[in-house]
Amino acid sequence: QVELVESGGGLVQTGGSLRLSCQASQSIFITAMAWYRQAPGKQRDLVASITGGGITDYADSVKGRFTISRNNVANAVTVSLQMNSLEPEDTAVYYCNVKYTFSIGRRVEYWGQGTQVTVSS
Repeated sequence: QVELVESGGGLVQTGGSLRLSCQASQSIFITAMAWYRQAPGKQRDLVASITGGGITDYADSVKGRFTISRNNVANAVTVSLQMNSLEPEDTAVYYCNVKYTFSIGRRVEYWGQGTQVTVSS
């Protein structure tokens, strides 16, 4: 069983920065890691992703402001989201997502518990 542990988040003023981190207990067989967010009354949307090969992708609304990265330590891996120039529209619960391909036909994804990010105007 893979465990995801999120950290970071909190309250920040407009223009400020926050860093989110998510540690996955297993680093092998990862296909992609990503951050999603969900604002009240809205659907959960993809914010940024990074593949096993290090290719990144971002939602248009965060390009140039957010940076996703990953770091392997022993058998664990941490995916981080550096968020700069935060805006009130970035307020949401942020979720870490990790996709694994353990074998042909066996793909599993895991979600973190979510962490609140609030940007005050």
